[in-house]
Amino acid sequence: MPLDLVSIAAVQAEGLGSPLKGRDVRIRGVVTGSTRKGFFVQDPHETDPEVACALFVYTRRRPPPRDTWVELEGRVDDYVAIPGDRPVTQLRLKNTTERYDAVPALQPVWLDADWLDHSNADLARRLARLQGRLVGIPSGSMFSAPSNLFGDYVVLPPGLVSLRTGQGGMRIDPERPLRWLPGFRLRARGAPRVDVGSKLLDPVIGPLNYRAQSYQIVALQTPKIELVSQSATACQLHSDAQHMSVLTLNGFNLDAQIEDPNLVNDPRRDVDDDVGDGRFEMLARDVVEQAGAPDVIALQEIQDDDGAELTDVVTADATYRVLVDAIARHGGPAYAWVDQPPETDADGGQPGGNIRNGYLYRTDRVEVVPGTVRRLGEGHRAFEDSRKALWAHFRLRTTGKEVAMVNVHLASKRHQHSIFAPESPELDPREPTRVAQAQHIREALLAHEGPVYVTGDFNDHEFSETLRTLCGAQFTNLVESLPPEDRHDYNHRGTGQALMHGVVRTAMAQRGHATYEVLHGNQLVGAEPGVRGTRASDHAYVLALLRLG
Repeated sequence: MPLDLVSIAAVQAEGLGSPLKGRDVRIRGVVTGSTRKGFFVQDPHETDPEVACALFVYTRRRPPPRDTWVELEGRVDDYVAIPGDRPVTQLRLKNTTERYDAVPALQPVWLDADWLDHSNADLARRLARLQGRLVGIPSGSMFSAPSNLFGDYVVLPPGLVSLRTGQGGMRIDPERPLRWLPGFRLRARGAPRVDVGSKLLDPVIGPLNYRAQSYQIVALQTPKIELVSQSATACQLHSDAQHMSVLTLNGFNLDAQIEDPNLVNDPRRDVDDDVGDGRFEMLARDVVEQAGAPDVIALQEIQDDDGAELTDVVTADATYRVLVDAIARHGGPAYAWVDQPPETDADGGQPGGNIRNGYLYRTDRVEVVPGTVRRLGEGHRAFEDSRKALWAHFRLRTTGKEVAMVNVHLASKRHQHSIFAPESPELDPREPTRVAQAQHIREALLAHEGPVYVTGDFNDHEFSETLRTLCGAQFTNLVESLPPEDRHDYNHRGTGQALMHGVVRTAMAQRGHATYEVLHGNQLVGAEPGVRGTRASDHAYVLALLRLG
């Protein structure tokens, strides 16, 4: 008995999930594009962008050619990639019949600046109705995120000029920090490497797909691109007899070991070769040439001596030694290192890696004051299963003056809900933890007399409750001394934002005894950190100059 013919709009009825879930149905539509797991069909007679009229068809069969009329039979399913994520209604294909009717011309819905000018809630609703439908990004759009090895791109349509960074990307909007930008995916083989600031010379058209907790166009063809090459900026701040320079650098799970696949949690993700990939050499070159061989380097995400292997090893001397030797090979001065190792798998991060904060320091310029190195957060509830801050006093040899330095890596934003989450969109469940961590560090600062400098990866923005809690009136975030378009050291899905910060006493900042800069480059350049020798970290480096004379 033949199945009843239903419209695609009836399958994609308003709401989370289909009212026909679990039913076998028959639909008709035009094929608009495909992925490895299936293809998209759209009702060509429905032109209202407020009506959901397209659908993903899941199949391992070869998809019909694009622009083909098809009649499909299959079971309606609501696919959820990650527990708690938004369901994607799709048809699990059973039978296909190609039709030879004349195919009406399909016009894309253009995701231009006017179309994007809505609140996050409205945008989420409108994009849900476009799911699977043919959409387009206009030519002239600027790439606001670097490409990766998977063929993913994010662009800034013309007309959003007020949000531009100095390098051509988009800076974070404090009133709307999770703003969505259109992006597209090309087949990874042959996908061009693109840096921030490059421009689309052709429009990008394709069906709109929901994946990785966001919407992305499955591009029908590779567009022409006006490529811009981003280069790293060299520092303007240099130490002297009266000043100490401090570089902040995220090592991105740096280690000198090629892990044994039999000793890691996930062989596919946890085995790497940071030495062979050139990451140590890149970091060393950046320290010497870009940052001017600073007096102190505050490091985050330094792994132990056997990387992500699940052993009792927690020391990281081999990791530091390889980095220090690489700096010397690039003409840098002699550096020593200091840290306080965590207990095995007690501080979160990649299993087995035992990441920690540490310091390198120039032995010709500064010394560590004996007895001052300690970990903040030990035994504190907010720091359970989280990286501890590293406190140390550094003395400038030329003046004998000290500064108490705190190197932080606060709780991750990894679990923040997207604007498309079906429950509590935009909720950041770890924000209360970061605020409590900031309060604990603040109390330690208030109990100390003398100059202080707090830096590291705060995993939060300069306008966040975390930084407001840490600073209050007594302390100043040096990031806010920079122009807004320059306040970014990290690129998250096309949005430049500051997650590294430098905090000093307000009196020190007011006297002009602390200056700050972001050494842009890493967050603007295509491909992944550590892969194919393109960039060493996913963060830009930040540099502070502290007067201690």
